[in-house]
Amino acid sequence: MAGGRGSASARRAIAVAFAVAICCCTLSDAATTYYVGDGSGWSFSSASWPNGKQFHAGDILVFRYIPWIHNVVAVDEDGYNGCTTPPGSRTYTSGSDSVRLARGNNYFICTRFGHCNLGMKLVVNAA
Repeated sequence: MAGGRGSASARRAIAVAFAVAICCCTLSDAATTYYVGDGSGWSFSSASWPNGKQFHAGDILVFRYIPWIHNVVAVDEDGYNGCTTPPGSRTYTSGSDSVRLARGNNYFICTRFGHCNLGMKLVVNAA
């Protein structure tokens, strides 16, 4: 009988350790929400906003802006470099848009009033 109790205790300890490991992994994989430009919002000064931040795939960027002045277009590298909107690009216009980051570089531009050509664009690298 002593062996029975010992093995039940061992199983219980393993189950608790497994549950703790699952909780830790779940918490560490939680997405972080970032507000682009912090208090300034999505603006001409947003290009340097990612500096010093560590982004991960699945993190959320929230773009806040005045919708009749700006927009957000998720583009590829060519769209970013040329300030163009490639076919299939997603355009956001609500003024409070949430975008989930993919692994690698994520490119965003504003296509209103030539803003991208004036520097209103952003690249965020997610690990």
